[in-house]
Amino acid sequence: MRIRAALPFFALAAFSLSPAEAQRRQPTPEQRIDRLEKQVRQVQKQVFPKGQPADTAGFSDDPAATQESVNTLMGRLDAVERQLADIVRQAEENGNRVAVMETELARLRADQERRLRALETTAPPATEEAAPDEQDESAEAPPPPPRPKVERPEPQPASLSTGNLDDAEAAYDQGYQLWTAGKYDAAIKSLQAFTKKYPDHRRTSWAYNLAGRAMLDKGQPRAAAEALLANYRRDPKGERAQDSLFYLGQALVKLGQASQACKAYAELEEVYSDSLRSPLRAALPGAKSQAKCG
Repeated sequence: MRIRAALPFFALAAFSLSPAEAQRRQPTPEQRIDRLEKQVRQVQKQVFPKGQPADTAGFSDDPAATQESVNTLMGRLDAVERQLADIVRQAEENGNRVAVMETELARLRADQERRLRALETTAPPATEEAAPDEQDESAEAPPPPPRPKVERPEPQPASLSTGNLDDAEAAYDQGYQLWTAGKYDAAIKSLQAFTKKYPDHRRTSWAYNLAGRAMLDKGQPRAAAEALLANYRRDPKGERAQDSLFYLGQALVKLGQASQACKAYAELEEVYSDSLRSPLRAALPGAKSQAKCG
């Protein structure tokens, strides 16, 4: 009876001590991991409401990485770093090359602009042009230089008489025939119409040049100088650009601008030193002598 009476007392004592014991006991690692996983899942639900990302969706059951796999991964990382370093180096080298090319291109453009400005100054304003009878007639007029031989366009596969020439060649040949016949106004009009209709044709350089020469032959050296300079500036590599530069000097001599004509001749020799056509090369010394170029 005494023992039975004591049992409720011990049970009550055990019940009264269990909360204190629970506070003193620490959670096991498994419990802590479970709690952390729950917290992470709660955070993931807030950050990724549409689903967890693949790399944080769970934990892999694969065994821990071996030393061999670590070494392989480190080797791959080293290779990627070397490749990245090579790419950065190549990008820097390419950037330096582009900078050098841009600098050289800017220098060439500036040099070309300088030359063109020097040629533009050869034509004074129209109000300053003196009439032929107002020029100094006391100065001894130098003999005219030999003019380059007039070159007819090279023969085409079919002659004009057959009517099989293409329209562009026929249009240019019409202006050429008018010029050789001394019908300068008609030739100029025909050649200008050609350049408007066929701006990209190979004869365009020829037509611009021949129109300027027709103006020069007509006795309009100022208009000729402007047309010839425009043809040279439009396409310095055109087939008759160097001819325009030569006849620009001729027009400037007629305008009494011998020093500017010498600049045009110097430009002709400098730009086309290796490709100057034979007729121009033969006529250039006489032209420079007429302009009294030093």
